[in-house]
Amino acid sequence: MELTDNLLREAHYWMRLTRALDDRGTFLHKQSRIIGGFFSQIGHEAISVAAAMTLERDDVCAPMHRDLGAYLVRGMHPRRILAQFLGRATGVSGGRDANMHGMGDMSLGIIGFISHLPASIGVTAGVAQAFKLKGEPRVALAFFGDGGASQGLAHETLNWAAVFQLPVVFICENNQYAYSTPLTRQMRIEHIADRAAGYGMPGLVVDGNDFGAVYQATYEAVARARAGGGPTLIEGKTMRMRGHAIHDNMAYVPPELLATWSARDPLVRLELLLRERGLLTNTSLEELRTRIEHELDEAQAFAEASPYPEGSSVTERVYAQ
Repeated sequence: MELTDNLLREAHYWMRLTRALDDRGTFLHKQSRIIGGFFSQIGHEAISVAAAMTLERDDVCAPMHRDLGAYLVRGMHPRRILAQFLGRATGVSGGRDANMHGMGDMSLGIIGFISHLPASIGVTAGVAQAFKLKGEPRVALAFFGDGGASQGLAHETLNWAAVFQLPVVFICENNQYAYSTPLTRQMRIEHIADRAAGYGMPGLVVDGNDFGAVYQATYEAVARARAGGGPTLIEGKTMRMRGHAIHDNMAYVPPELLATWSARDPLVRLELLLRERGLLTNTSLEELRTRIEHELDEAQAFAEASPYPEGSSVTERVYAQ
């Protein structure tokens, strides 16, 4: 799959928007304007954006709390996301939840994030099984983390998907820490993707901070699933550059590890590639930054002008109908 100029320009916009929206959310939380906690995804932009860009409109994905880029690529407007963060009625969950929880929208093919990790991947496998039973040429894609990979449900889901050759792609975002637990305290293997052989599916390890590497691997896995070839496990090596949530100061992470990964910033690396191709200049970068800030200013104004949900509606949208 060729990384065309248009593809890279589009990826640059989505990754820049993802980073800026994350920064905006952090700023609002520090002002005590966000309801509940806030989970930064800085460092994960290449994984979430690249994976989501490989999907077709009728496909389905299940992003996590560090996959803001996937929500945006699938069509969720920043207005709705910021309204969600502020607990407003115009937010994705109508003010019934805050932050990344409750941000499902099946009209966009987005399965709502389930905080009990990795429950989302089991749901996604069920969606993929429905596609297969109906004979629909659709693919489901699920994200989960290195911590979730140690849960029994992850093993059961991957095994089930392999046995029934489901059209699903599993992306494990290995960001080195499950909250404060380093990978070496969870497992003795170096690569989580090595487990794929035990389930009977392909397993790939990619540089999660390289947009092109993630896009290529996911594109091929999605095409394989759509053609009836079954599931794939992709492990994207990355690092979350801020704490588990905004309250976490990451004192348990060695400073030299953060410095190493900071030098591999996925956004900086994509911009370097764009410059090498003659697709980005200082002027065009500043123009894009200005455009995105205007978009987020408008989205924030919309969110702040939106009402909180009415108390009389508290029982609505609680149960599926």
